[in-house]
Amino acid sequence: MQTINLEQAIYTLKQGDVLAYPTEAVWGLGCDPRQEDAFRKILKLKQRPIEKGVILLSENIDRVEPLLADLDTTIRNQIIASWEKSAQNQRAYTWLLPINSEIPAWIYGDHDRVAIRVTNHPLCQQLCRSLNDFVVSTSANPAGLSPAISASEVQKYFSDQVAILSGELGDSPEPSRIVDAVTGQVIRA
Repeated sequence: MQTINLEQAIYTLKQGDVLAYPTEAVWGLGCDPRQEDAFRKILKLKQRPIEKGVILLSENIDRVEPLLADLDTTIRNQIIASWEKSAQNQRAYTWLLPINSEIPAWIYGDHDRVAIRVTNHPLCQQLCRSLNDFVVSTSANPAGLSPAISASEVQKYFSDQVAILSGELGDSPEPSRIVDAVTGQVIRA
């Protein structure tokens, strides 16, 4: 199994290819969210319908601010606090936020919200920072199988169809909690 370094991973994203990378708890598949062909490659690899949507990662809260602008102040503060806690190596939070015109429709599928996580994983942060944008993040596994928890599992699932960024998983014992910011419904506890 051949892995690539951060510089090669950034090049991979910018070229419209799919990247497997470690996140807080499991391995993810990602791409530049503005490149629809790359996004469709992920859906094909995962055998995932476009209607389901995916998570977008950000390296900081500032990038997410436009999506928080219309939320109640109490909810907005709760979201920011959850991301600050996850920065202290607690379980990550993904929030379903109202969409805006900056988010491509293929990212959120049939939903009226987009899933956003401010990541505390250093490699994920560097990918976002280098791309100067969000990065698509969906678990590295075909539909119905368990998410990969090692680079070798990514290799087993996808052979040589994805580039694999060398790195280690974060300290989270489980994938992010997902909460709808508008309704308060917990989607994944």
